[in-house]
Amino acid sequence: MPKESSTINPFETAKQQVDIVAQIIGLNGGVLEVLKHPKRELTVYFPVRMDDGTFRVFTGHRVQYNMARGPTKGGIRFHPQVTLDEVRALAAWMTWKCAVVNIPYGGAKGGVVCDPKAMSRGEIERLTRRYASEISPIIGPEMDIPAPDVYTDSQTMAWIMDTYSMQKGYSVPGVVTGKPIPLGGSEGRGEATGRGCAYVIREAAKDAGVRVKGGKVAVQGFGNAGSVAAKILHDEQGATIVAVSDSKGGIFKADGLNPHAVEEHKKKTGTVLGFPGAKPISNEEILEAKVDILVPAALENQITARNAPRIEAKMVAEAANGPTLPEADTILFQKKITVLPDILANAGGVTVSYFEWAQDLQRFFWPLAEVNQRLERVMVKSYADVRKTAVEHEVHNRTAAYILAIQRVVDAIRLRGIYP
Repeated sequence: MPKESSTINPFETAKQQVDIVAQIIGLNGGVLEVLKHPKRELTVYFPVRMDDGTFRVFTGHRVQYNMARGPTKGGIRFHPQVTLDEVRALAAWMTWKCAVVNIPYGGAKGGVVCDPKAMSRGEIERLTRRYASEISPIIGPEMDIPAPDVYTDSQTMAWIMDTYSMQKGYSVPGVVTGKPIPLGGSEGRGEATGRGCAYVIREAAKDAGVRVKGGKVAVQGFGNAGSVAAKILHDEQGATIVAVSDSKGGIFKADGLNPHAVEEHKKKTGTVLGFPGAKPISNEEILEAKVDILVPAALENQITARNAPRIEAKMVAEAANGPTLPEADTILFQKKITVLPDILANAGGVTVSYFEWAQDLQRFFWPLAEVNQRLERVMVKSYADVRKTAVEHEVHNRTAAYILAIQRVVDAIRLRGIYP
């Protein structure tokens, strides 16, 4: 992982991105200030009984960034390095992500400072339920709808849904998305982020002249989004996956890895390391691999001014949130590397979360084929919108995506006016 990542404030990065767009679209004054501040944020400190009978106090955050286009939406992460500024940045990015794919949400994010790898299932459940109880006054299907993120999953969402429902006295499946299907989850939600990313890669490759079928792909972060993107690129688009990694390191195989076999190996051993026939590679080296397509699907701040000059991929598709710093964007643009920004490339997850929420509110559920068709339609249209904006303004795709998204939020703010 690049050394700079620990010293960079992600919220400053998020605000810097807004300033770049504001200059291009001539935005200043009050509305610009609104866009650079969260609407609401809640920090809670709460005790959890551990398995040995002792109590530990944990810190949790929930930030609701902007509600101009609808209720807020965003994941909850459990991670030892969660900070309020990180959650603010992620909530801002969720705002733009929802706007770039034109779904009627604002952005939010939540996090608890903890190490779930060092906790039992019972401890994680008690932490989840108490955190859900603490933030329950500001969440709900009409206000703010959480979802899974780093080290949270469908089971976490089930516990939050149950906790919230117990307080209400009736079942409220629409309070969260990413739930198990028997509790009102949507078909296709689990693979939506990776599938959406693969759709955008397919569309962008046509314009960029990048080979997908037979092309070489490296995936940094073989978690949910990264592994699904790798499998779809391999199975449906004929790509050769030559390198993948997780938090412990990566593996490389010049003639290609079978992502399904790597996934089985990771399930058995807890890591991709040691996969038969592959050689080890670091997370830093995987970014610099000589491939057609690089998919950063791990944490933020991975591609920096220091390593961007050594990126050899022809296309970078950001399945992670915020993996590329602004100064690195400029370098990649000068190198004519096509970057598919996070707020577009990984928006498949929030898109199918929106589908899940809509299904919950109607109590009417769609088959998988319909979910995937609707997802493909949204991702193809969103990429086309971003591409058109990039050409019109002669900017790279990230700036184009931000122009598109921020203009949509600005339009909503101006139409609504400032209360009172």
